[in-house]
Amino acid sequence: ELEVEEQPDDDATAQHGQQVVFFDRFCMAILFPLALTLDFQGGQGRKVGGQRVEFRPMSKAFVRELGNPGEDAFDDEQAQLQAAGTAPSPGRNYITPAGFARMKAELRALVEVERPEVVRTVSWAASNGDRSENGDYLYGKKRLREIDRRVRFLIKRLENAEVVLSAGRDTDQVFFGATVALRSAAHGERTVTIVGADEAEPSRGRVSWHSPIARALLKAREGDSVLLRSPAGDEELEILEVRYDPVD
Repeated sequence: ELEVEEQPDDDATAQHGQQVVFFDRFCMAILFPLALTLDFQGGQGRKVGGQRVEFRPMSKAFVRELGNPGEDAFDDEQAQLQAAGTAPSPGRNYITPAGFARMKAELRALVEVERPEVVRTVSWAASNGDRSENGDYLYGKKRLREIDRRVRFLIKRLENAEVVLSAGRDTDQVFFGATVALRSAAHGERTVTIVGADEAEPSRGRVSWHSPIARALLKAREGDSVLLRSPAGDEELEILEVRYDPVD
């Protein structure tokens, strides 16, 4: 986060502008390039800042068949996520390849395009004298803090990402990445796709893998009926079709 100490008089504005530019150069030269080296390389890890970051094509939690050893660990994790609600999990961050690419593109745009532009504006505004009523300066500092918070969030989520390659799977069982056609008495027929927490868009039928509806569907099969428990009440869902389409 960019924090620049306020100067008591206008004679220090030049020094202030230099502080802004120096900090930005430090970020651009050292900190942010490390984040931009994060990449999904078909399951290959990469060292980032001395730490090896693994991008696994598919977690065993999502390929495990019913009754196989280790299923209890997956169930325990699901229970923990249910207690945590629908916020992004601080641990595993399952994500589709398209979702990973979108987050990487957003990070690059913030670091390489928007942030340098805002820093230039702040530096220019600081050189204009009194900053107490300088709208460009005040807004620019506020926007820099917002950008830096978002950059830190994206870096953390990308570092923890486990990219799941699910498109084209040949199974009628519901795992991460599945597109599921449903029918219920209350809502009729609808289709949902189970994606990562950072990709969820309910208006497009894309639900987080630890949302209540996804938890109800995971590991069920085509033709099964499952019970969705929610604050609005219980709802029985009939699974009409399970497929694994590419997620754009």
